[in-house]
Amino acid sequence: MRIGLYPGTFDPITLGHLDIIRRACRLVDRLVIGVAVNRDKGPLFSLEQRVEMVEAEFARVTELTGCELVVHPFENLLIDCARDVGAGVIVRGLRAVADFEYEYQMVGMNRMLDDSVETVFLMAEGRHQPIASKLVKEIARLGGDVSKFVTPPVNDALKAKFSHS
Repeated sequence: MRIGLYPGTFDPITLGHLDIIRRACRLVDRLVIGVAVNRDKGPLFSLEQRVEMVEAEFARVTELTGCELVVHPFENLLIDCARDVGAGVIVRGLRAVADFEYEYQMVGMNRMLDDSVETVFLMAEGRHQPIASKLVKEIARLGGDVSKFVTPPVNDALKAKFSHS
């Protein structure tokens, strides 16, 4: 069985993330969505909320692709997370050249830690390239419409989060 790991903070999960998930499912039999704790980023949503949002999107993706999807929260090194879930490949989404520069460095470090795990880059579909969770949160915080960037349940979660600020 080919197992892939798609890591991220998913704060919140966007249509860009879902595009990468759907396309990664063509490459693997099981795709583990690694939801990173990442305290340094100061996430808007708790780990539990982010896991719930990711899981809520599974039914549609599984129905479309037949791929088994699993959520795995993690707070350790990415390469250790890959080992923990038995992943032979790490899937990373790229939007722009700036993403590649960072990811290139990460691949080098991960290969030095464990060269048995490969990294695969998937370019975001054109209409999803500008979508970044950070920007989605900023637009939502300022009262803008983010419905073009996230699913309706995530949009509702963002509205609820910012209606209390």
